[in-house]
Amino acid sequence: MSAAAPSPRRDTRGIVDPAELLTRVRFRRHTPAPELRPYLEHYWLIDWELTEPYVTQVVPHPSVNIVFQRYGPLEGPPEGQREGPPEGPPEAAQSSAEVSGIGLGLFARKLTGLGRVCGIQFRPGGFRPFAPAWPVSTWTGRRVPLAEVFTAAADEGAVLSPEGDHARVAALDAFLLAHGPAPDRDAGQAMRLVDLIRTDRELRKVSRLAAASGLSTRSLQRLFATHVGVGPKWVILRYRIHEALERAESAGAAGAPDWSGLAAELGYSDQAHLVRDFTATIGVPPAAYARAVSAP
Repeated sequence: MSAAAPSPRRDTRGIVDPAELLTRVRFRRHTPAPELRPYLEHYWLIDWELTEPYVTQVVPHPSVNIVFQRYGPLEGPPEGQREGPPEGPPEAAQSSAEVSGIGLGLFARKLTGLGRVCGIQFRPGGFRPFAPAWPVSTWTGRRVPLAEVFTAAADEGAVLSPEGDHARVAALDAFLLAHGPAPDRDAGQAMRLVDLIRTDRELRKVSRLAAASGLSTRSLQRLFATHVGVGPKWVILRYRIHEALERAESAGAAGAPDWSGLAAELGYSDQAHLVRDFTATIGVPPAAYARAVSAP
């Protein structure tokens, strides 16, 4: 009997005020087909039906995403359920599909009314085998129509129309398996190195990563440009901010973090540098953010 599929990660790292987000939308993650798991973090699905607008914010991971999205209802109510004659043509849903490169700053999206998103989050380094014609840095800081990257048209309806998650996941699997992955030894090395940055808190300098990889600093930079999309120093700093964000979010229950101690733990020279980076990314200092997310 085959082993059970691994569960997607359950953390909310990178999401600004995740508790508030989860009261507004239905958010879940799913595991892709076995052939795709080495390259993907997970699929992520969001549905919402809001009576007032809500702005969601994310500090992006160093990952490329493919995003299928629909805003508005799929179709109007059935004829027998309408109250009175129609007042005009039903509002058409707007759907699209895009490749979303690594976001360099805070990502914000205003959600209104009814909508749905089905996303594919690649592991850092895992996108290149599906689009080997370009370095991944081509897409960094950009969101481009899916058709500009993949020649075979995607069936947006197959992904966005089903109500059940199983059918949506099957459609995402089918789309990706039709486009690869192509063999790419360097992709495996890039993914392993980013995992090392993510899990080893002592790895704070690019020179140490180069030594661990057996590559020169220049070769390491080139590998990250072609297969990750950003440099190794940027990845190190981004994971620091994710850690600080998570600590700030837990402050309400556990008391104010020791910001000075956290700065030292994350490799900052002092607390002021942590506060500066956090504020530049999130828009508010860490102490103010901690107070805001813990307020009733």
